Amino acid sequence: MSIETIWNEYRSALTRFLNSRVSNPEDVEDLLQDILIKSYKNLHTIKSADSVKAWLFQLANNTIIDHYRKKSKAKALRAEDLWYEEDLPNIKAELSTCILPFINALPEEQSELLKAIDINNIKQKDYAEANNISYSTLKSRVQKSRQELRKLYENCCHLTLDAQGNIIDYQRKNPDCDRCS
Repeated sequence: MSIETIWNEYRSALTRFLNSRVSNPEDVEDLLQDILIKSYKNLHTIKSADSVKAWLFQLANNTIIDHYRKKSKAKALRAEDLWYEEDLPNIKAELSTCILPFINALPEEQSELLKAIDINNIKQKDYAEANNISYSTLKSRVQKSRQELRKLYENCCHLTLDAQGNIIDYQRKNPDCDRCS
């Protein structure tokens, strides 16, 4: 994959990402240029074309962190310097409407398990005890159910995650996916 192809495909998404985290438009342009240079220099480190987007957004996130570190050495940061929050799309809020439809699409046993653990916040040890299941077996079932839930999400949307596993962006793969409205 060439840098031109990558840049043409992801520049607007990167710009939105930067605008959501940096309030100064001139800084956004500078950071975008830094990301382009870093991606050009390190493009050879990408092992798979499937990981390009996640790699770019992680690079962008690290570039923002470096930007604020440099800025903080020059002066004390103010809260308004860190976040530009007017009319930002809240990805978690957008995707939260999809959680129950996706959980309900799982087999009944997995669906009930995830509703209890992840929606109703029942502790896994308490659930295991109440249902006469060994704790290690329950942990395996929860993990498997979450993996199946993730597959459902990924069949519908391409998720971009940061280093901590948080969703930072998504794009629908299938416009006919009716679990999210």
